[in-house]
Amino acid sequence: MKGYCLDVFLAAVNLLPYPLLYRFIPFGNGYENPNYTELVEKVASNEFDAAVGDIAIVAARTKIVDFTQPYIESGLVILASVREIESIIGAVIWILEHRFNDEFRGSPKRQLGTIFWFSFSTLFSSPKNTVSTLGRFVLLVWLFVVLIVQSSYIASLTSILTVRQLYSPIRGLDSIIEGKDPIGYQVGSFSEKYLIEELGIPSSRLKVLHNPDEYARSLVLGPERGGVMAIVDELPYVELFMSTNCKFTIVGRGFTTSGWGFAFPRDSQLAIDMSTAILKLSESGELQRIHDKWLIRSSCSSESTEIISSQLDLHSFWALFAICGVACFLALLAYFIKIIRQFIQYFPLDEPETEPEGSSKSFGSKSGKILQSFISFADEKQEDKTARSRRRQAQSARGSTVDIETEEVPASVN
Repeated sequence: MKGYCLDVFLAAVNLLPYPLLYRFIPFGNGYENPNYTELVEKVASNEFDAAVGDIAIVAARTKIVDFTQPYIESGLVILASVREIESIIGAVIWILEHRFNDEFRGSPKRQLGTIFWFSFSTLFSSPKNTVSTLGRFVLLVWLFVVLIVQSSYIASLTSILTVRQLYSPIRGLDSIIEGKDPIGYQVGSFSEKYLIEELGIPSSRLKVLHNPDEYARSLVLGPERGGVMAIVDELPYVELFMSTNCKFTIVGRGFTTSGWGFAFPRDSQLAIDMSTAILKLSESGELQRIHDKWLIRSSCSSESTEIISSQLDLHSFWALFAICGVACFLALLAYFIKIIRQFIQYFPLDEPETEPEGSSKSFGSKSGKILQSFISFADEKQEDKTARSRRRQAQSARGSTVDIETEEVPASVN
């Protein structure tokens, strides 16, 4: 057997002032966490001489056994999934500029790339020039919002403006208390009892999870598809899980403070001596070395990914984004009103009626033809449409002149 807790125990035993004979007896089935309260009770009844493992020191357990000095800090935290926030500004600008600006035209693949690139390039400098008045209006409002957000985050959260921000709908402890969605917890953990008795969460909302794979699967599925909204577990477990799963993060702050320790029967001298040995390990740096060996965290789960309730988030700027959203809506509304009026004006010229009277052409087919014509009209560049309209107006004017002259010739003969 090997592991973080066993290494700490063996290192502490080597610092005892006397030799200690011991034998490890596995507790549980080896596949999932056992019931730690049951393990502590076996120590209290002298069935075991001690309990070595990741045993949280909580008030109820200290009443029946003695714990050593904590060898690692712990406490309950909330683990939740995060998602990326996308921007619709690029799509709005593309719609408004598509008919006027050559830089927003081209193959569908090129236009799709332009939509996403434009939203993020405006955070620095835009490589695309806007031509239409409505496009410039939306871009001006967006740049104003970006300027304020950038000024607010410049001190501590500059990364928000250079990468896509990670966001979680779970903001902290209040979110899971007020919600109605399932909450996950680790089998055998004291978090189940804490959630029910201390926080008043119904047991029907709790879902037991057995391993890290179930953690990831339940968070990805979410409550809508049979998963959970969040997982409440002890900090060391969550840090170890996050070291290999970068799509999840700690939200809010820890709401209990405790630690892990080794359990011994009440009034055990060995508990006192082991506590002294653990303090020596901490002072010498050996305890930290063991921690780094087993529980080292990767860069994706660093403190910079934690979402703290007290820091600025997008909700702090809801009014600015509301203004930007209204500007986009008004610009699109004005754009579509204008293009519909132009289509109604030019459609009879572009699509003359050629069907003979009494034709049995269905209304649905005619509507489909009009819709197809409207899509083609909307996709046509404004300059080409205007030039074609002028040519047809000129042809119409010349035709009217010929008719007038034709009518006046007989009058001159008479």
